[in-house]
Amino acid sequence: MILSALSQSSRYAALHPLFQRAFDYIRDTDLYALAPGRYPIVGEDLFAIVELVPGKTKEVARLEAHRKYIDIQLVLEGDEQMGWKPLADCFNPVSEHSEDRDIRFFHDAPASWVAVPPDHFCIFFPEDAHAPLVSSGMVRKVIFKVAVSPCA
Repeated sequence: MILSALSQSSRYAALHPLFQRAFDYIRDTDLYALAPGRYPIVGEDLFAIVELVPGKTKEVARLEAHRKYIDIQLVLEGDEQMGWKPLADCFNPVSEHSEDRDIRFFHDAPASWVAVPPDHFCIFFPEDAHAPLVSSGMVRKVIFKVAVSPCA
């Protein structure tokens, strides 16, 4: 897991062939003007999901993990906290991994919580279970789904 300010995004562009495209999209797009929904950037290899949702409590938030995609979760508005735990330490799955949705939820509690203010992002790799959207108010964010193994 990586937590950083958007102003430092260039430090992470080399970690994956599509990270620079995601950071270029952030720089070149008025993200606040986008309605909630899904926005293709590079087919199924890179797309953005815009959310404007009420936050949840730590007690309600569930850890989740993905196999096919890396998440870059950028907070635009609201004070969000995200839970984290190594996937290898998650032993209480809610169900099997959903191949269609590329997600598996866990009953395990996060090992730690991080505050993610606006203009900051977290990168969650497949080995990172994470519990997003913990907040006492509304959260506007963009989640970039980056294919672990891009087709191109």
